[in-house]
Amino acid sequence: MTLSIENLGKMIVEHRGMQGVRAAAKEIGISAATLSRVENGNVPDLATFAKICSWLGQDPNRFLGMQPTKKPTETASVQFRKKDATSIDTATALGGMILKAQEALRDRENL
Repeated sequence: MTLSIENLGKMIVEHRGMQGVRAAAKEIGISAATLSRVENGNVPDLATFAKICSWLGQDPNRFLGMQPTKKPTETASVQFRKKDATSIDTATALGGMILKAQEALRDRENL
């Protein structure tokens, strides 16, 4: 579902509830004046927009009419307990296999 950028101000007001503009702006990491302008319908710059979306818990792509981004998935890593547990070549090959298996699982989930 696409969200309207025109509704951003209304969403901010609803999200902050009884919290004051200054407190909400501090939480977001922007000035109170900037937050007030956005609440009154002004379109923020990209950095401010990103901070507000993060605070709202909204994917910015939803406002831009794009598909929401998928949440990042964990990346596999390989570690061995002892330095000489296996050769560098074997460790590299095992790590490559694990990463390929993870990639295949991601691809299968995206079908």
